[in-house]
Amino acid sequence: MIVAALTLLAGFVILIGGGELLVRGAVRIAERAGMSELLIGLTIVGFGTSAPELVASVEAARAGSPGIAWGNIVGSNIANSLLILGAASVILPMAVPRGPLWRDGGLALIMTAVLWYVANNSGITIAIGAGFIGILLIYLGYAYWAEQTHDTGASAVHEKAEALEITDTQLHFKQPLWQSSLILIVGLILVILGGKWLVEGAVDLARMIGLSEAVIGLTVVAIGTSLPEMVTSVIAAYKGASAVALGNVLGSNIFNLLLIGGVTAMIAPGTIPFEIAGFGLPLLFATSVLLLIFAATGRKISRWEGAVLLLVYVGQLVYNVAAI
Repeated sequence: MIVAALTLLAGFVILIGGGELLVRGAVRIAERAGMSELLIGLTIVGFGTSAPELVASVEAARAGSPGIAWGNIVGSNIANSLLILGAASVILPMAVPRGPLWRDGGLALIMTAVLWYVANNSGITIAIGAGFIGILLIYLGYAYWAEQTHDTGASAVHEKAEALEITDTQLHFKQPLWQSSLILIVGLILVILGGKWLVEGAVDLARMIGLSEAVIGLTVVAIGTSLPEMVTSVIAAYKGASAVALGNVLGSNIFNLLLIGGVTAMIAPGTIPFEIAGFGLPLLFATSVLLLIFAATGRKISRWEGAVLLLVYVGQLVYNVAAI
């Protein structure tokens, strides 16, 4: 059990560290290629900061562990909405811009409902996965167009990039192209290696302690891959950038559902384990509704509402442990 736990921990550390290097290298190469900051934020940073979740779920799907793959996707969104936003709101009440909330939070809610429906009916197919990725591309295109032509408030994926810049002031530090390329390559290698170790450790740990892979994915793996969002959102809230903290979470939720869910469905179509279809997805849907209600009332998430989100998260962890 100690070996499995150490493998899991090493996978987390290498995966997250590799993701950081991947983003830094890709951003600096994109800047040298002349891409605008907005486009870099919407695409490279958005995709790059989702690399830990993406690689973990793809590796789990390839290894024949759909419980870990889908548990990571759904569990990460639950952790984002309850644990991360709850902690950030307790630190500083979070002001919420109404337009981006309904646009981005509404999209995440709708796609959660769609995933919940197909999980309990047709199952996950390659066509559904391709449809999710298509919706993400349409959303990114719309977000880029809207922010270039209208003053409607930054999209969640753009705020996700802003959150990273708040915590990494060296992100746009100029350096030779070969160094940026080397950082990108090393980051990619570490992400792949970390994802493999993480899944191996999670599968072994689940077998040893008698916990289903789906529950491990919903809890341990999801919390671990959500740590970067936790750090960036809490720091953003501490610095008073509440809209950035909220956008970071909503952007991550959208990428988890559409990008990671879409790729996972295309690689490993089939059924979603009952623990996720019957518990995780209903909880995520209810959480998304609760979050929208909290954010819409008074145009902020207050400290007591943040505390409620944290209590709900602790409650679902206790339920999962009790279900062993």
